[in-house]
Formats: sequence, structure tokens, C-alpha cells
Amino acid sequence: MNRIEKDTLGEIEVEASRYWGAQTERSRRNFQIGEKMPIEVIQAMAELKKACAIVSGTEGRLLPEKQSAIAAACDKIISGELDDHFPLVVFQTGSGTQTNMNVNEVIAHVAEVENGIAIHPNDDVNLSQSSNDTFPTAMHIAAYEAISASLIPEIKALEKGFAQKAAEYQTLVKIGRTHLQDATPLTLGQEISGWQAMLTRALKQLEISAKELLPLAIGGTAVGTGINAPQGFGERVATQLEKQTGYPFSSDPNKFFALTSHSPLNFVHGALKSLAADLMKIANDIRFLASGPRSGIGELEIPANEPGSSIMPGKVNPTQCEAITMVAAQVMGNDVTIQIAASQGNFELNVYKPVLIANFLRSVHLLSDGIRSFRIHCVQGLKANEAVIKDKVERSLMLVTALSPHIGYEKAAQIAKLAHQNGWTLKKAAIQTGYLTEAEFDQHMDPLKMTGLGL
Repeated sequence: MNRIEKDTLGEIEVEASRYWGAQTERSRRNFQIGEKMPIEVIQAMAELKKACAIVSGTEGRLLPEKQSAIAAACDKIISGELDDHFPLVVFQTGSGTQTNMNVNEVIAHVAEVENGIAIHPNDDVNLSQSSNDTFPTAMHIAAYEAISASLIPEIKALEKGFAQKAAEYQTLVKIGRTHLQDATPLTLGQEISGWQAMLTRALKQLEISAKELLPLAIGGTAVGTGINAPQGFGERVATQLEKQTGYPFSSDPNKFFALTSHSPLNFVHGALKSLAADLMKIANDIRFLASGPRSGIGELEIPANEPGSSIMPGKVNPTQCEAITMVAAQVMGNDVTIQIAASQGNFELNVYKPVLIANFLRSVHLLSDGIRSFRIHCVQGLKANEAVIKDKVERSLMLVTALSPHIGYEKAAQIAKLAHQNGWTLKKAAIQTGYLTEAEFDQHMDPLKMTGLGL
């Protein structure tokens, strides 16, 4: 069963059970391209519409009963009760106008049905607003919320996980590697502390950059001048949003910038890309250190979460490392889309908004989910293979570095070369050269002291 809805283009049929109106229906029919608009954007838009209604009602520009009805409908959207009534896709108008109207129409319909009050999607729900300032405002709200509620807690949890592993293996000496070649010793705890520090820095960078999302476009209306909105409307809505969300939103002092530039989102996604690069490095280190178990490095043991092969019995693969590196690759790809989209602010409006926020949120959620999975199913069960680590330290030629201060670089190099050519230990080669006695060699050759510990 259908009902008739009207807009400025005329009449159109809408399925009776759906709460959207004519403009939503036209977009639904005209743009059947790819995935739907992220629900976080819809919920952020409802949060904004609620704030606008409260401000307008408080100032006497919206009847109290309309304010109350709109706010109640917004709460239903925010809670997820009405998710099925937002059918529009990312690849629509670049301003997000159709999603803005989708939200307006659903709010008006729900408010009218449940309260028996005639509410107009444009005149009431969209009062003092334009798609050009509401959609970028919703973008910032959704992005900041996703980072704060989803991603930051996961980064902190993984950082803590590595801190625990670093403490556990703080004195376990292993051979270091530079240029994929043997280098001087360090401890496994020191190596892991480097991974931990990457996350500490990434978290700090993200928290600092995310503050760029707090200034909002609301109040700029069509082109940034604030036409049809009262003076100071943006500031008052931002204050109301802070009350509703707990986040310190503010009104962007330059609305012309806020409508046409998305450099804040581009900037923050740079921090996400940097985090992805760090995760790529950490996961690659772990899977190479766990390679083997007999023909690789084999210094780490990873959890055996699932069979690794359909043909090779007993094989275990570093699947969590593979998953998080694929996430990192996708985030890096998203960053390219976001950079291109952010560069397309022509005159007073950027019209790549939907694809920009969709990719931004995709990155946040992929990183949040990927980090959680990596922590639970890999890092928590990570163990050192101490026998392999000890053997590699004892056989390493780069321990000879500790002899350089005592006999010089050239003589130390001769010892290393002689040991390598003959398959000898460094001690045997050193004694053969006559440069050191056995007692002198043992005195200078303390791998733990070479790590900077045990001094």
C-alpha cells in the first residue's frame, strides 16, 4: 500500500509504512549506487536537529509543542529505533542535501503521527538551517564521536597490552636486526616498548588533531553568510550540542571556511593514516619474528587460532597480523579518497561531503575493530621462544661490536670475518687471532650490558 507525498516537483508515491517523504523517495529512486549513508551521520544529524529545535523553541521562533515533538522524534533516531527509514546512499548529491531532507521528513512524519501536530520538514525541522551547514556539522559530530567512543579506547587497550609484554620480557636478551641483517643485542622488552611508544604517539597525535573537528559549520546556512538564521544561532546550537553530547563543540568563527573546506577531516585522517602505518610495521615485525616455526626466525610464538592451510596439516598462520595489515592498507586507500574529496571545495561549497565522511568513518571503524581483534587474538597470547632467542644471540657475529672499544674496529672486524668463514664462535676466533685472551673476551662480552641494562 502506498501514500501520496508532495514536494515542489509535484506528487510521488511512497510506501505507506515508510516515514520518509517525497524528496527522499526521489533520491531513493534516482541514486541506487553502492552502500547506504552511514547511520552515524543520520544519528549525528538528529542530534543537531534536536539542538536546533531546542534553541529555536527557547528563543520563541518555534512553538513549544513543535519543539517537544521534534526533540522526541530525534531521540528515536538517535536510539536506533528508526534506522530502517533512512534508505539513501553515499553516492548522491555531494552536499548531502537529500540526506538532510530524509532526516527532516522522517522527523516531521514521526512528530506529526505521534503528537497530532502539523510539522513541516523545511519550515519547522530545518528552521534556520541549510543542508550546506547541517551536513558538514553532522560530519564533524559523527567523526568526533566515532574517534572518542570507539577508536581511542581500543588504542589505549592495545598500548596497555604491549606495556605488559614489554615489562614481562624486559631482561630477555635477543639479537637486534637492522637492514634485515644481524645487529647488536637488545631485549625483547625493549623491542616491544618501541611498538608501545608508537601507539602512545599515535594516540597523542589523534587526540590533538581531533580537536580540529570541534568547530562546527552550523549557522552558516546556504553560503556562510547565515541568511535566514538569527545572529549567534550557530554559537547557541554548539552550546546545546555540548550539553547533549558532552563534547566541547563550538561555532566555527569563519563559516565560509566551514562550508567549503574539509581540511579538518583531512588533517585528522592523516593521524589515522599514521596510526595505520604504525600498525602495519608492528604486525609485520610480529609475523616475521614468529615466522617458521623451524625455517624462519621463530623468536615469537603466536596463538594457534585456526588451521592455517586446507592442504598442509598442522600449519598455523599469522592471520591476525594479516588482517590488521589489510586494515592498514584500506585506511591508506581511504586517505587518498579523502584527500581528493577535500580538494574539491569549489567557491562556497565542497560537494564531495558524503564520500568524504563515509570513508572517514570506515577508517575509524576498521581500525577500532582491527585493533581489538589483533589485541585479543594475537597480542594477548604472544610468547617468546626463549630457546631460539638464546641460540641466535650466542651465534650472532654482531656481538663483536662490544670488542671495538678495546681492540679497535679493524681487529674486531677480522674476528667476525674469521668466525663467519670457519663457522666458529666469536670466542674461538678472538683467541685464534691472539687479540684477546679467553678471560678478556669473557669480561667484555656481556650481551645484557650491550642492551644498556645490567650496567
